[in-house]
Amino acid sequence: MSNIIVTTGIYDLIKDQVRRKRVTQAEEDLLNEELRQAKQVLRRELPSDIVTVNRKVVLNNHTTGKEETYIFVDSDKEKKKKGKYSITCNMAMATLGRKVGDVLDWPFKGGNKKIEILSVEAM
Repeated sequence: MSNIIVTTGIYDLIKDQVRRKRVTQAEEDLLNEELRQAKQVLRRELPSDIVTVNRKVVLNNHTTGKEETYIFVDSDKEKKKKGKYSITCNMAMATLGRKVGDVLDWPFKGGNKKIEILSVEAM
């Protein structure tokens, strides 16, 4: 699995979610490992194909066989009916810092899911 690439703000956000126990133990273990190896960059240096806040992300959920689209936004801008999800939601936590083409198995609360990142687009 490749190392995640995140801004310092996103790095701190993930660390905070883990510290506050907003994730499962399995997710916490994975996230802590990812953070240890993460590459931190300035926002302007973040590649355009990396999952982060204010980006539209299209995923292939191999577990359900469905394509899913998320727009990850600041928590106070979440509007699920419009496809806008908080940057702290489970799917964001799983995919933050990853790039187009990455495939991951993630221990969501409802069970493991295999997710592939199909596209990432700035909003």
